[in-house]
Amino acid sequence: MKKDDVPQDKSRTYGGESKLMYAVDDDGKYTGVSSSGWEVETYATVAAVEALEAQRDAALKRGIAGETSPLEFHMFDKRMDMATLTSSTGYGAWRVKRHLKPNIFNALPDKKLEPYCEAMGIDLQTLKSLPEQSSESSES
Repeated sequence: MKKDDVPQDKSRTYGGESKLMYAVDDDGKYTGVSSSGWEVETYATVAAVEALEAQRDAALKRGIAGETSPLEFHMFDKRMDMATLTSSTGYGAWRVKRHLKPNIFNALPDKKLEPYCEAMGIDLQTLKSLPEQSSESSES
């Protein structure tokens, strides 16, 4: 992309900030260029966040119904997916899936829950509980 072609669409997802992008200058060399956003990127970001929020809300309903552990809600509330959570905890996907089962999760010692707390930046009490409404989530 040429320096003059770097998008400047004033993206709402940038919160008034800019992003460093690299583009080719008049001499054919890469140079840093500030961008205020790109409409297509904004659309994709908003769609991804909305999808995670829908997953979070569905996980909250399942958690309240006793069908899943609070772990699933907190994973989506922190805008993580299974791959992100497994890589940030060091647990395999099979183990995390097991921990989504309420009876397994509730029997886990705190030591096994600490990697989740660390990865999501929450304390044990928060990890073990659900908010009363999805609007109380930290990312809303």
